[in-house]
Amino acid sequence: MFTNITPALRSSLRTYWMVSLMLAATLGALLGCASPAPTPTPTAPPLANELIFYDWEDDMPQSVLDAFTREFGVNVTYKTYATQEEAIEKIRAGEASDVVVMEYRLIPSLVTDELIVPLDHRNVPNLKNISASFRDLAHDPGNKYSVPFNWGTSGLVVRSDLIAEPVTRWADLWDPRYAGRAGIWEGMSREVLALTLKTLGYSANSENPVELQTALDRLLLLKPHVRPIEDFSQVSSAPALLSGEVAIAQGWAYDVLLARKENSAITYVLPKEGALMWGDTFAIPANSPRKYTAEVFINFLLRAEIGAAIANENYYATPNEAALPLINPELLNDPVIFPPNELLKNAEIVMPLSPGGEIMYDAIWQRYLEESR
Repeated sequence: MFTNITPALRSSLRTYWMVSLMLAATLGALLGCASPAPTPTPTAPPLANELIFYDWEDDMPQSVLDAFTREFGVNVTYKTYATQEEAIEKIRAGEASDVVVMEYRLIPSLVTDELIVPLDHRNVPNLKNISASFRDLAHDPGNKYSVPFNWGTSGLVVRSDLIAEPVTRWADLWDPRYAGRAGIWEGMSREVLALTLKTLGYSANSENPVELQTALDRLLLLKPHVRPIEDFSQVSSAPALLSGEVAIAQGWAYDVLLARKENSAITYVLPKEGALMWGDTFAIPANSPRKYTAEVFINFLLRAEIGAAIANENYYATPNEAALPLINPELLNDPVIFPPNELLKNAEIVMPLSPGGEIMYDAIWQRYLEESR
């Protein structure tokens, strides 16, 4: 304060304030007036009796939800979805929930459609525990609407005992030797199109119509030989690999960590064309009737010990910097979960599309689905 004024003016201002204070004190004594009572601190709203948490199945440890209930007396209902697009449609239709897990690429459209509401950061002070590398990103400047939860990579989950030679690329999904034994997530169209674009040397976020048409043509070559992972499980590619019916599949670090407990031949490959990167966030749907309780819940999940408990059980990398010292060292040092930078050299974050891009991607995927096998 007062950094751009002259010494003389600074001295005059100091004298002015001293005289003003003396006059105020004298006037108060003459009138017998007491000092005004301080403004009372706003009282926090009461917590709701219940809260609805909307997330992938098995993504949040029940022990964490139980810990929140014990401390705050709020019963948490864990509602699950099969795809985030399904969750968005239910929110749009008015189905109530209080905290929803959404991939960060979906946040801009949720904001535009007014399906999520701004956060009151005064109720989420533990946001400071999130690494600066994960805050204030392009999809949500200032984290006005969302708080980082998990992050990770999408690569290939492989049964090394069922393949002819080492798998190194996304393009290996198209290898005719694995016809009928290659798996993709047909419920995750954006990721499937992204990996197909990568095999062609294009950006995973391309909105070039020619490149997208080329990707569709290439994807249609794969369709007769691919197995939808949803035929085996709605949440993991592990069952398909463990059964031996699938030898190579699109998947995540969680899938291989789950599967290799039963079969050490299941490995994880970050493709040379470049892995896909993702990040999940917490957000509050606009139709939540319990916004303050939702913010208290999010703040609880951002505690260092809670962030570590989540990572130790769900095996996803956490952006919670304060939690890292409390995470099981075996997980923290596992390159499948926390891959070294050299393995991410060609990786791309799956970014939000423009409205025109959304239309093109939807149309291309519809053509893929309509094509007979």
